[in-house]
Amino acid sequence: MVAAMAAQRGIFGQFLLATAVLTRLPVAAPVSEEGAVARASWAFPAVGAGVGMIAALALFLASAFGLGAAPSALLALVAAGLVTGALHEDGLADTADGFGGGRDRDDKLAIMRDSRQGTYGILALILSIGLRAVAIAAIPGPIESGLALIAAHAASRAFLAPAMRWLRPAREEGLGATAGRPSPGAAAVAVAIGAFVAIAMLGPLRGIVALVLAGGTVAATAMLARRQIGGYTGDVLGAFQQIGEIVMLLVAAAR
Repeated sequence: MVAAMAAQRGIFGQFLLATAVLTRLPVAAPVSEEGAVARASWAFPAVGAGVGMIAALALFLASAFGLGAAPSALLALVAAGLVTGALHEDGLADTADGFGGGRDRDDKLAIMRDSRQGTYGILALILSIGLRAVAIAAIPGPIESGLALIAAHAASRAFLAPAMRWLRPAREEGLGATAGRPSPGAAAVAVAIGAFVAIAMLGPLRGIVALVLAGGTVAATAMLARRQIGGYTGDVLGAFQQIGEIVMLLVAAAR
């Protein structure tokens, strides 16, 4: 029994927990203790790379069946959304509604908890889907587009661990409060994995430029979150991921 529990809390167990947190895949994740998500945050970019591979496969198959760049790009986004349950898109929409429509901190947090979508949230979703689809379609060739998807999904989730370490939870309950604070080592490993995947997929120059721009944009959004609500929530982490993915894909598409 002790050995089984130790195995669950090891590297593979943490990877399964990260998969359960970030996707809707039916994995047999270990029971999450308080702070377990923070300990597993190093694996976020590895899970993201897997999501990116699934999206890339959908794009490649759509291209192989003769669909154009735009339909293939949208189907890649659909595939990723099905794998993740559109958790990050929902977080982006709730964050946009709260930050845009709330009068004060408590009002913003209340709006973010409301399952109904407002104008700011809908506009944020339109921009997110539109920018990502256009960027993917603008990348020449399905192979290059697929590599960019893997890089974007991995790197955008790599930013979450340092954001969770730098910011404090905005609520006393919910994902932010129970996730815990990643250790410096976990945050460093997450960034290292995300950077390695991004540079391997996009090449050294484009990969580094994409990482710097995406990381800077997420950091600016984190500072905004700290001013708006005093920290982060699960929705805010979803917004960070979406913003990072958008910037990574835009840099990959730039010519």
